[in-house]
Amino acid sequence: DAGSSVEEMEFNWDEYLEDTGATAAPHGSFKHVDTSLQNGFAPGMKLEVAVKSDQNTYWVATIITTCGQLLLLRYDGYGEDRKADFWCDIMTADLHPIGWCEQNRKILKVPEGIKDKIPDQEEFLQRVLKGACSAPANLLEGLHRGKNPLDLIAPGSRLELQNTRDSLAAWIVNVVENVGGRLKLRYEGLEDSDKFDQWIFYLDPFLHQVGWAAQHGYSLQPPLAIRSLKSEADWQEILKKVKEEEEESSVPTDLFKDKPVIGVHAFSEGMKLEAVDPMAPFVISPATVVKVFNEKYFMIEIDDLRAERTTSRSYVCHVNSAGIFPVQWSLKNGLHLSPPPGYPGQDFDWADYLKQCGAEAAPQSCFPSLTSDHGFKENMKLEAVNPVDPEEVCIATVTKLRDSYLWLQLEGSKKPIPDCIVSVESMNIFPVGWCETNGYQLRPPRKAIVNKQKKIAVVQPEKQILSSRTVHDGLKNQELNSSDSVVINGKYCCPKIYFNHRCFSGPYLNKGRIAELPQSVGPGNCVLVLKEVLTLLINAAYKPSRVLRELQLDEEAAWHGHGETLKAKYKGKSYRATVEVVRTADRVADFCRKTCIKLECCPNLFGPQMVLDKCSENCSVLTKTKYTHYYGKRKNKRIGRPPGGHSNLEVAMKKPNKRRKRRKHFFVHKKKRSSASVDNTPAGSPQGSGGEEDDDQDESELSHSLAQDRDKRKRKLRTFSFSDDENKPPSPKDIKMEIAEKLQLDSNPLEWSVADVVRFLKSTDCAPLARIFLDQEIDGQALLLLTLPTVQECMDLKLGPAIKLCHHIERVKLAFYQQFAN
Repeated sequence: DAGSSVEEMEFNWDEYLEDTGATAAPHGSFKHVDTSLQNGFAPGMKLEVAVKSDQNTYWVATIITTCGQLLLLRYDGYGEDRKADFWCDIMTADLHPIGWCEQNRKILKVPEGIKDKIPDQEEFLQRVLKGACSAPANLLEGLHRGKNPLDLIAPGSRLELQNTRDSLAAWIVNVVENVGGRLKLRYEGLEDSDKFDQWIFYLDPFLHQVGWAAQHGYSLQPPLAIRSLKSEADWQEILKKVKEEEEESSVPTDLFKDKPVIGVHAFSEGMKLEAVDPMAPFVISPATVVKVFNEKYFMIEIDDLRAERTTSRSYVCHVNSAGIFPVQWSLKNGLHLSPPPGYPGQDFDWADYLKQCGAEAAPQSCFPSLTSDHGFKENMKLEAVNPVDPEEVCIATVTKLRDSYLWLQLEGSKKPIPDCIVSVESMNIFPVGWCETNGYQLRPPRKAIVNKQKKIAVVQPEKQILSSRTVHDGLKNQELNSSDSVVINGKYCCPKIYFNHRCFSGPYLNKGRIAELPQSVGPGNCVLVLKEVLTLLINAAYKPSRVLRELQLDEEAAWHGHGETLKAKYKGKSYRATVEVVRTADRVADFCRKTCIKLECCPNLFGPQMVLDKCSENCSVLTKTKYTHYYGKRKNKRIGRPPGGHSNLEVAMKKPNKRRKRRKHFFVHKKKRSSASVDNTPAGSPQGSGGEEDDDQDESELSHSLAQDRDKRKRKLRTFSFSDDENKPPSPKDIKMEIAEKLQLDSNPLEWSVADVVRFLKSTDCAPLARIFLDQEIDGQALLLLTLPTVQECMDLKLGPAIKLCHHIERVKLAFYQQFAN
C-alpha cells in the first residue's frame, strides 16, 4: 500500500547501526545479562573427573574457565602449569561432584604426569579440598545435566513476589514465560486472567524462591489490587494447594545466589527527597518517606498537594533502589524538577518548600554513592523495556547521562512516550541483539516510505519520538499526556515531496546526483519524511558537510519546529548537526521553500508541487553565475524582482574574495566525539568556515567569499545572531542594543578569587550554577580558560545551560581584552 506511512520489516541491528552511524552500548555494561549467561560453573570450582589414561580411576580437577557447556579443566597438582589443561563437554564427559567417588566406591588416583609431585595422596587431597567449592551436583547429573541454570525456571514454576506498592507481604506467582531470565509472572489464583501479569528479571531483589516469606517473617497474602477478586477462604485454599505441590514446582535456591544483597538504610519518616516514579519514569519529582517498615525497607510517596486527589503514588524502596536522590540533585545536574501537582507557581524552591512543609531533607549519607564508570555514552544504542507497556522491548538511544543514570529515547513503541530515566544497573535494559538471541520480538523503528516511479524502498529513520525538551511535562495525574505527533492523521501527515531535478540546483548541490534521487518521498509523518528529504539532499551535495552547516539550527534562533540530528560524511570524516524540521502539514510547503533559499537553489527544487515542463520561477533561464550573483546581492542592494520572480530570499552579503585563513572549526562534532551532537561553538565565539578541507575547489570562488564574509560578520557581532526565518540582516537599532550590553569590569578578572567568580555568576541568569564553581574552586584565571566543550564535559551540563554560561564567560573575556589586556 503506497499510501501507508508506517511499514514493518525484518529488523537487522548491523544495518541499523551502519545507517544511523551509532555504536552499540558495550555488552559488559549489562551485568545482570552477564550473570544470566553463566552456566552455574565458575572458575575455581572443583570436581572429580575420569583420568584419560585410565578410565576406571578419577582425580580432582579445578575449573579454569567456562564456555557454554564446555569446561576448561586442570588436574590438581599441576599448579600454574597450563600444558595439561583440557576441555570437556558437560553432556558427554565423565564428571562428578566432590565426594562422588567415595560414595560410589570409585578409585581416586593421581595421574601419571604428576605422580612425582604428590608423594602422599591422602595428605594432598585433604589440603586442596579444605574449604573448596564443589561444582553443583544437580548440573552434573540427572535431568538438569548440562543445562543453563536459567532454564530451570520453566513455565509452571512457582516463586514468591513481594508487593512493592502498599506493603511488604508476598504472594505466590507462576512463571508463564521465561525470556532469557526476564520472567512473565501471573499471580496464583488468576490462571485465566492476564490483566495483572508482570514482567520481572529473575535477579530482581523483590523476587524469591517459595518459602522465603515464611523464613524471613513476612506474611503471605495477595496484593490489594487482586484481593477482592476472591474470598478469603478461596485464597487460603489456593495457598494450601500450593504447599502440597511445592516439590513439583520449586526452583533451585542457588539460582538466586547472585541477587543483589539489600543493605541497611538510614531513612526516617517525613524526610524529603527527589524521586522518579518507577511506574512512569519520565520526570524527577519531590517525594516523602511516608513509612519505615524495618531496617531494610521503607515506603516513599510522590508529593501531591492537591486537596481533591484520590490516589497516591507510593512504592516500597530499599537503600539501593533506583531513582531516589538527595534534595537539590536535579539542580546540581542541570535537570528539571517537576513541582508537585497543586504547587503554587512554576519556580520550585526546595528551601521554601521544606519550610512550608515543616520537613527535613534526607541527608546525603542516606544515599549510595553514584558512579559514572559504566561504559555508556550519549547516542549509544541498546534494547530497553517500555515502562508504559512492559510487553514491549524497544530500540533505545542514550540521549543524556547524569552520574549513573541514563535518559533513553525509545523508538517504535505503539504510543510515543517521553525520554525514560533509567539506572545503569536497571534490569530492564539489554545489549543490542538480546531479543534476537532469546527469540523475543524487538519493536522495530518506524520507516518512512520512498517512492521512485513504481518501485518502493523503505528507508530507516534515526529517531521519531518527541525530544525530551518538548515533553518534560509528559505526566499529569499519573497518565501519559501523549502527543499524537507521531500518529499519522491529516494534521501531521506530510504530502509527497517531489524532487524536481530540472530546476536550478545552486552552488552546493550536484545536479547529476539530484537527478538520481527518487522521484518523491512520502506520504508519511512530517518529521520522518522531511528528515529523509534533507538526508538525501545532503548526500547529493558537492560537500555534504557544507550543506549540513547551511541547514544547521542556530542555537539563538527562534525555535519553531522539531530538532532532528542529521549526519554528513565527507572525505572519511563524519559530521552531525541539529536541524529544525516542521511537524505539521500546513507548514511543509513554506519549510521546503525556505530550505531551498538557504541552499541558494530554485525554490521549487523540492517540495509538494511537481514541476512538469516549465518551472514557475523560470529558473532555467538563469546561468549558475547569474543565479548565485542574484542571491549574493540581495542583502547589499534593494534590487528589483529578477526573472523567475524570487522574493524574500535569505542570502549572504557578497564581498571581494580575500585569502582565506585556516581556522580551527567548531562546526559539528565528528562521530568519535559523542558527548553532544550539535554545534559546540560557545555563544560569542567566531565560527570557522570549515568542516571541510579549505583547499578543495568543489565550490565556486563566490561561495567561498560568502562563507568568509559570514565569518567576518559573526566576529564583528560576537554574540549577536538573528533568526533564520527573518531573512534579513540585523538592523542598526539591534546592533546598538548589543553594543550597549558590553560588560564593564571593576577589577581584572585574572586576579579574581573563587568568591569573586561566584559573585559575578550570581549577578547573571546562571546563578544556580555558582555552586558548581565554588565546589570546583574555579578562580578568575581558570574562568578565562573555560570553553564550551570543557564546560559540558567537566561540569556535566546539558547544552542549553552550558551555552548560556559560556555567553557570560565570553563577555568577561571580551571585557578583559578591552579593559586590561594592554
